[in-house]
Amino acid sequence: MSGRRDKGGGGSGRRNRDREKARVVENWKPVTRLGTLVQNGEIKTIEEALGSKYPLKEFQIVDALLPELSEEVLDINLVQRMTDSGRRVKFRVCTIVGNHDGYLGIGLGKDALVRSGIEKAVRDAKLNMIYAERGCGSWECNCGGAHSIPFKVVGKSGSVVITLKPAPKGIGLATGNIPKRVLDFAGVMDVWAQTQGQTRTTFNQAYATFNALRKTTLMKMVK
Repeated sequence: MSGRRDKGGGGSGRRNRDREKARVVENWKPVTRLGTLVQNGEIKTIEEALGSKYPLKEFQIVDALLPELSEEVLDINLVQRMTDSGRRVKFRVCTIVGNHDGYLGIGLGKDALVRSGIEKAVRDAKLNMIYAERGCGSWECNCGGAHSIPFKVVGKSGSVVITLKPAPKGIGLATGNIPKRVLDFAGVMDVWAQTQGQTRTTFNQAYATFNALRKTTLMKMVK
């Protein structure tokens, strides 16, 4: 079960979420040093926030610096657990957020109500924000654009391993549905991908792709 909570032709749902984000930011009282710096205007971009020495612990920071984020529910699972008081049922939700221009987050949320689970997952995704470095690492293309990734990266989650390789412009996202959606939210348009393991698991596929994209920045920093 999944669904996109963005775009939709600029419908009322998107406008309502934008108004809600603006209201949350307006009423926000920061409790961390990074949050205070953002609210005071000393940190003006998400790049500065992620590059600071302070951890990202308030989702309102992302709402303030990246108000144009899209959101999508990747998966909703019913989780049952037996307790002394009987059977407890919760929904586990996996979501992604991104601006389709490098910034991407993924999160999980659990709640007895689906809507509350989605809200928790979206907030968690905002706290797991990364920047995916893009480029043209394909020797077949070498156009110098930012349509693909700069080099091969490998990501893992559970039993799933995904290898992403630079692809020439026009190839598209040559991979399965879940990695494709994660890549799209990061703004990657062309890539070759190979997956191994239990690829039917949405959660692990999404996190493996996310972990691979994280390495595009980490490996660049090492170099």
